[in-house]
Amino acid sequence: MRVIRLRITLLFKDKTMDIERQRSAPVYEALERFRKQRVVPFDVPGHKRGRGNPELVKLLGEQCVSLDVNSMKPLDNLCHPVSVIYDAEQLAADAFGAAHAYFMVGGTTSAVQSMILTACKAGDKIILPRNVHKSVINALVLCGAEPVYVNPEVDNHIGIALGMQTSQVEKAMNENPDAVAVFVNNPTYYGICSDLRAIVKLAHDRGMMTLVDEAHGTHLYFHEKLPVSAMEAGADMAAISMHKSGGSLTQSSLLLLGPSVNTRYVEQIINLTQTTSASYLLLSSLDISRRNLALRGHESFEKVSSMAEYARSEINSIGGYYAYGRDIVNGGSIYDFDVTKLSVYTRDMGLTGIEVYDLLRDEYDIQIEFGDIGNILAYISIGDRIQDIERLVGALEDIKRLYSRKSSKLHNAEYIAPIVAATPQKAFYSDKKLVPIRDTAGMICGEFVMCYPPGIPILAPGEQITNEIISYILYAKEKGCSMQGPEDPDLEKLNVLI
Repeated sequence: MRVIRLRITLLFKDKTMDIERQRSAPVYEALERFRKQRVVPFDVPGHKRGRGNPELVKLLGEQCVSLDVNSMKPLDNLCHPVSVIYDAEQLAADAFGAAHAYFMVGGTTSAVQSMILTACKAGDKIILPRNVHKSVINALVLCGAEPVYVNPEVDNHIGIALGMQTSQVEKAMNENPDAVAVFVNNPTYYGICSDLRAIVKLAHDRGMMTLVDEAHGTHLYFHEKLPVSAMEAGADMAAISMHKSGGSLTQSSLLLLGPSVNTRYVEQIINLTQTTSASYLLLSSLDISRRNLALRGHESFEKVSSMAEYARSEINSIGGYYAYGRDIVNGGSIYDFDVTKLSVYTRDMGLTGIEVYDLLRDEYDIQIEFGDIGNILAYISIGDRIQDIERLVGALEDIKRLYSRKSSKLHNAEYIAPIVAATPQKAFYSDKKLVPIRDTAGMICGEFVMCYPPGIPILAPGEQITNEIISYILYAKEKGCSMQGPEDPDLEKLNVLI
């Protein structure tokens, strides 16, 4: 009797996935086979499946520690995959509608830096918004490329930086026809999306690559009602934080490639900075999470979107808060909005975002993603429950009743347009001196200053320090923002170029 195997496919967001193939998880399955073999380890890691570190086994569990193993023939090698890792990466590429995908174990930082190091060399120009993550500017320090900033508009009420206006991107391209690439945050931490398709077309018409920081957009690939994804828009490369909305272990990410990118060169770039001792816990989590998204992502993100919209409605009914959503879309600087992001403006009731963040954590045992000068972000994803949403809403209502005060608009904006005086690389490696921060106006900064999260530099190497920036930094520090980057941990002094 002839057995007919049916090919089951799922079509959404302009891509077709072979669901039967997506049921496989090659790295996870190889680890399961390996675990049953009871191989005697005379290799690293030195804890020898946990026997040498019982406290670690107690913390993480025997099965977890037993799978913390070294690269070997049956488990493949991330530096040059030829078997199970290679197969898992191909499945990831198919699930995300990419030509190629790479497992990254250095977080999306390593994926972002691999994109920029692939596209740029010393002296090349790259067009990008200034409200990028610090990993982007760190990559410019490493490769010596020159940033051409498209300064984003700032919403006058909620104070956040918006997306890249297509007209401004086109202007930057026309003024810098020798630029090799354009870099886009999509979506931003707050959920703001640019017109990605239009930006990709502008870049490709001029022979420029399009690189997309999609750290906060893993889910965009798995529901047709969410904003367009980078691969769907035709981008050349995208960095994906699977560990954020995708459900994998912290520090595990993907690098996605379009069809026109030289894969062999990208692999060489990745191996410049990525570890040669990749964690199989991270690799297997990427493999399992990709399978979960391919099989159940559409249903999961339908639920996530519904929970976020419900939370927005409930929070806005409290008064004093503004949980913004698609109502702020304007077709330009806010081309679209990621409705899974629960971003909430807090200043109308007299509290900064960081103050609300601290109250939620210290008084209500609720840990949200971050609070900044004007906003909080509660990250809602596949692991959340409606009862958790109810608890958050109740706590916010309580905070308004107990702690609200007269509103102040001092330092409402999260973004101050920089004055670039030197490239990040030149400034970073220049001779510097420490100067009291209040005396640095007019000087050129030689280091990073940022609130973390979200990790967007207030100052980057090579930018001129102004009185407005000094005032903003001191205000953010006073309000309790976690300030990172400077050599002086107390932020009393800044490193400036001599």
